[in-house]
Amino acid sequence: MIEGLRERKRAATARALAEAAFDLAKERGLDGFVIEEVAEMAGYSRRTFANHYPCKEAAVASVAYAGIEAAADALEEVSEGRGLLDAVEVALRLQLTTTGLSRMREVLTLARANPSLEPHVYHVQHRMRLEVEERMVAVAAGRYPPSYVTLLVGAVYGMVSSALEGLVDVRLPGELPSRGAVEFDDFLTEVFKHLRNGF
Repeated sequence: MIEGLRERKRAATARALAEAAFDLAKERGLDGFVIEEVAEMAGYSRRTFANHYPCKEAAVASVAYAGIEAAADALEEVSEGRGLLDAVEVALRLQLTTTGLSRMREVLTLARANPSLEPHVYHVQHRMRLEVEERMVAVAAGRYPPSYVTLLVGAVYGMVSSALEGLVDVRLPGELPSRGAVEFDDFLTEVFKHLRNGF
């Protein structure tokens, strides 16, 4: 019980530091602030920052990771009595919120403009993918071969990433309409249609 509370507090501190770093990066650019300002804005010391992140780039990138546990929990909650692909679709629709999607896209945009941020973004993306796959293996509970779970995670992850990175013209919720852009909800429908029926 105490361990769980400690972990939740640690996660909340990491989130607050990441949010502060992300807000400063958006406001001033990645070179426009220092770690002390991140810590002060979040209400912590520089030492606390160092306990969570090795640099400000790592803190900014970790904003993209926010919500992954909620998505993984949703996957476990919706999986009972459903096929794995259906459970993944429901979990994505529940957890890929406007805020989360916009933040992921903003982090990727920042990374394109700041090469020093890129390796940290890739690290966060890798952690996200591994965590989702680990949760999916638990949800699959031997009902599917391990290779199926790995391929499903890779396919979904790749398709959603293509939208977030701008490789496919997808309009996220809250963005202004643009000619030829596909609504994100329609894009997800198309993604899962292909996964069910083949390409």
